[in-house]
Amino acid sequence: MANIKSAKKRIKVIKTKTLRNKIIKSSLKTTIKKFLAAVESGNAEEAKVSFTATVKALDMAASKGVIHKNKASRNKSKLALKLNKLTA
Repeated sequence: MANIKSAKKRIKVIKTKTLRNKIIKSSLKTTIKKFLAAVESGNAEEAKVSFTATVKALDMAASKGVIHKNKASRNKSKLALKLNKLTA
């Protein structure tokens, strides 16, 4: 356990940031799963709506630093391919 006041504060700050990151990452995974479920069911209209929400969640996670911007871009590209394959 830390003895120095600033080290104690850092522990508290890291806990809150870790919690925030877990929440963002968990909701991101949920939106991706919803999109993939819509694609699997073949529902193009629901997939389009879900795709926009997924892209927004990916961009937000990348802007917050939870995931790397290149990972967000790669995921958006993969999901767009799946959506295009469904609608084509």
